[in-house]
Amino acid sequence: MAKNVVIFSEILVLACYHIAFELEPKPLQDFCVADPTSSQQINGLACKNYALVQASDFSFSGLHIPGNTSNQVGSRVTPVSVAQLPGLNTLGISMVLIDFAPWGINLPHTHPRATEILTVLEGSLEVGFVTSNPKNRLITKVLKKRDVFVFPIGLVHFQRNVGAIAGLRSQNPGVITIANAVFGSNPAIAGEVLSKAFQLIKNIVDQLQTKF
Repeated sequence: MAKNVVIFSEILVLACYHIAFELEPKPLQDFCVADPTSSQQINGLACKNYALVQASDFSFSGLHIPGNTSNQVGSRVTPVSVAQLPGLNTLGISMVLIDFAPWGINLPHTHPRATEILTVLEGSLEVGFVTSNPKNRLITKVLKKRDVFVFPIGLVHFQRNVGAIAGLRSQNPGVITIANAVFGSNPAIAGEVLSKAFQLIKNIVDQLQTKF
């Protein structure tokens, strides 16, 4: 009986993995290096001429350069997505390096197209994500050097203090910084809407909108 349970569990895991993988289609050729000069409109980026592909299309240098964290939030994200590394096109992965000043924060945000897996390179890092409605449960942990943490696709998450590198299961994961999107939309969301949503008096909402 126990053996049957194990087999069922393995099948369930494989089925879930298959569904998750299909969020981005499988490549139908060796590679499809992105051609940002193409005007072709497709779900992704058009392929560069096969004969013009170079090793540089699959290489990125820059993660050795410390990010400038002298900003209001005390962090700097260096992305390596299809925009920086054209060879990632259709491969369904990307990564970022996050540098933090002391007590620096990577602001609450979401990735609409990617699950994220993070590894701490040095020091310690507080991480967390919030589950969906109606529970909105905060799941948080302090990670040490070489610890790993996963942020499920689409959920609001954050990190605070000392360097980390993260991989994302999308060539173009997207990022929605919650405060910027809510208080800095263009055109602005009506103050009355935000006042009711955040239970704030309208002049406070007006002040927040001017900051973004």
